[in-house]
Amino acid sequence: MSDWRKRVAVVAMALFVIFAGLSFIVICFIVRLCIVIRSGSKCKPGEKGPICVLVVAGSGGHTTEILRLMESLSLSYSPRHYVIADTDKMSEDKIRTFERSKKNTGSEGQSVHAVYLTICLPQFTLQRIPRSREVRQSWSSSVVSTLNALLYAVPLVFRLSPDMVLCNGPGTCVPLCAAGLLLGLVGLKKVLIVYVESICRVESLSLSGKILYRLSDYFFVQWSSLKDKYPKSIYLGRIV
Repeated sequence: MSDWRKRVAVVAMALFVIFAGLSFIVICFIVRLCIVIRSGSKCKPGEKGPICVLVVAGSGGHTTEILRLMESLSLSYSPRHYVIADTDKMSEDKIRTFERSKKNTGSEGQSVHAVYLTICLPQFTLQRIPRSREVRQSWSSSVVSTLNALLYAVPLVFRLSPDMVLCNGPGTCVPLCAAGLLLGLVGLKKVLIVYVESICRVESLSLSGKILYRLSDYFFVQWSSLKDKYPKSIYLGRIV
């Protein structure tokens, strides 16, 4: 009987150590995540030169809105890495058309430094990852497809090492923003997460918006009704 009690005690102690270790890891992760998120206001990537921006383009209206946002950004936001779903051909055509237009008009009225950026530095790239969620896809299968997209997003973000992730709601942005946060969690680089909710969202946030509301550094909404519901958000009126 004494041997049995000793074995039970050993197993209980082992389980306690494992539980305590896992709890410690989870607490450290949460604390580190809070530190990374709260450090966003202190991060000024533009002070050190060009800003490498990762732009998440969704299908249809999401791409149109994100390109309207990109029109207002100077040539200092370079290089621009556009990430689209691997099945999205329409967004690729829109992005290439937009970049050709930007290149043709970019040097007009720009400083010598801006012209240098246009000529000497790579302006944009197109990257693809699996779609995180299809329209009307079930929640259970969405978890699997999002995890699959995350497996592609992490090495992509670590390789590109952007200063900022700019997105406006497509499901693909969730794994990419998570990868950006991971870059900061491991201490490699603070990546600013800038989320602009779609103009179509008047009364409630999209699913991506609800997930990224507390994880983003800057969260913009385009209707005052959303600002009232989500006080952390920034309301500047219609910006696209």
